[in-house]
Amino acid sequence: MILDKVNSPEDLKKLSVEEMNTLADEMRELIIKKVNTTGGHMGPNLGIIEATVAMHYVFNSPVDKIVFDVSHQCYPHKILTGRKEGFTDPDKYHKYTGYTAPEESEHDIFKVGHTSTSVSLAAGLAKARDLKGEKSNVIALIGDGSLSGGEAFEGLDNAADLNSNIIVVVNDNDMSIAENHGGLYRNLKELRETKGKAECNFFKSLGFDYLYVDEGNNIEKLIEAFQKVKDTNHPVVVHLHTIKGHGLAAAEDNKEAFHWILPGTLDEKPSVPSVQTEDYNSVTNEFIMRKAKENPSLVVVNPATPGVHGFTPDFREKMGKQYTDVGIAEEHAVAYCSALAKAGAKPVLAIMTSFVQRTYDQLSQDLCLNNSPVTMLVYWGGLSSGDATHLGSFDIPLISNIPNIVYLAPTNKEEYLAMLEYSYSQNEHPVAIRVPNVPLVSTGVEDKTDYSILNKFKVEEKGSKVAILGLGNFFSLAKEVKQEIKQKLNIDATLINPRFMTGVDEELLENLKKDHDIVITLEDGVIDGGFGEKITRFYGNSNMKVLNFGGKKEFTDRVPIDELYRRYHLTKELITDDVKNCL
Repeated sequence: MILDKVNSPEDLKKLSVEEMNTLADEMRELIIKKVNTTGGHMGPNLGIIEATVAMHYVFNSPVDKIVFDVSHQCYPHKILTGRKEGFTDPDKYHKYTGYTAPEESEHDIFKVGHTSTSVSLAAGLAKARDLKGEKSNVIALIGDGSLSGGEAFEGLDNAADLNSNIIVVVNDNDMSIAENHGGLYRNLKELRETKGKAECNFFKSLGFDYLYVDEGNNIEKLIEAFQKVKDTNHPVVVHLHTIKGHGLAAAEDNKEAFHWILPGTLDEKPSVPSVQTEDYNSVTNEFIMRKAKENPSLVVVNPATPGVHGFTPDFREKMGKQYTDVGIAEEHAVAYCSALAKAGAKPVLAIMTSFVQRTYDQLSQDLCLNNSPVTMLVYWGGLSSGDATHLGSFDIPLISNIPNIVYLAPTNKEEYLAMLEYSYSQNEHPVAIRVPNVPLVSTGVEDKTDYSILNKFKVEEKGSKVAILGLGNFFSLAKEVKQEIKQKLNIDATLINPRFMTGVDEELLENLKKDHDIVITLEDGVIDGGFGEKITRFYGNSNMKVLNFGGKKEFTDRVPIDELYRRYHLTKELITDDVKNCL
């Protein structure tokens, strides 16, 4: 194998073009095998292999700095920069993260997992280089729809004004995670169709020099292009027309499905009719479809992650003009929905938990300050074994401490549907619902709660001495803790379902003082600034003892969830021990 000879970018520079083509094929085989085994980003990495080989052949990393956008395009880069064992040895498949990570290699500059950031980061590197009087190339690789994010424009706008070396490589595969949306992509299409010669050119309008490469998966053409712009003294955009999923027919034919895949997706399976199981996505989508038929002003808004929410191509087609993909633009999505609501429409914003972090100012100013009645569905919230870049544990402190918004935590299907109905029907507040990130639970009993009466907790089982508040995903854990306390401490604890994260039920909490000594809070997220601290603050001037259980304020990276639960005492045994010690 050619790859046996390549342990660093320096080794790559000794190869012929023919050998590099063979190397690209070998890398493609490794990536396909590994990703099919572990799951992960398939299409983005297959489409950028040749460009990565060419960049490392022409440029001198790490002296020359290559900044990856999203960095789910970095698998080929990792193979070429001393981490190929993570792709050749199945026992080491999980050794390296799926994103760039400076602790792994000097060739990685940043830990990056969110999109549209590479040009801003590269502009900062270039400015620092200039201030220090150094000489090197700074390259920002951006693609997979990332140009639709506002930070990408801000970065480009600033980078164009540097008047020094910065090279923006636009990996244009005509895709985001799903299809692209937005006026910018019409211009990219025009540039592709005219081989970069269209008079209307977004990048030139900002002040960039511009170079188009139609064969973006041709190593020889790519080397030629990169050699032309290497050591430039002004900002340049190199626009590559690539194929997402290049070299894997299934990924080329179904680009959306193969953006990110589960383990075993490519394995041969017997043709067995699939069993449709109900989950919170299907419940959500059935509710939306029913309401959309009744009300033509209902509109679903999603910032470029339809698969997360089960918004399949079929769902999107049926919704028609009542579905809007705003591109990778969460900030815009929040402001857009606020205005929709103010104008009398019924917006439902579906957004991933870790991406809510980008929207704080818009949530606060555009949405909550204006008290626009938007329904926001927050997906994948909770502690997880995910990468440090995609943790879903910070949303409760972020959202629940903004005035006016109501943040709800359902524990079962019936509560969730009642909360959806309440949010959809009311016009008093923005309402966020943390979609349960657990297998669907159904009681079979309609929830008739009036959620317009805010911050009223539900006592599920009345007891004494110990009260357990199990929020959302952790209500099932709360039930287990109640049983464990009964068995180990002979205490019949009170079990409470808070449902509201944005306030406290002062009447209920006050009543607990009469016959309870300890209150326990369980929340599937970080404790700092979260739900439990609101309860602790309420009891601050009393004799009630409060134990808050949840995550520590830290960035975890691929730590097994069971290990996190042990670390944070989120098991029925450890919680019961803590209660015993407190008593």
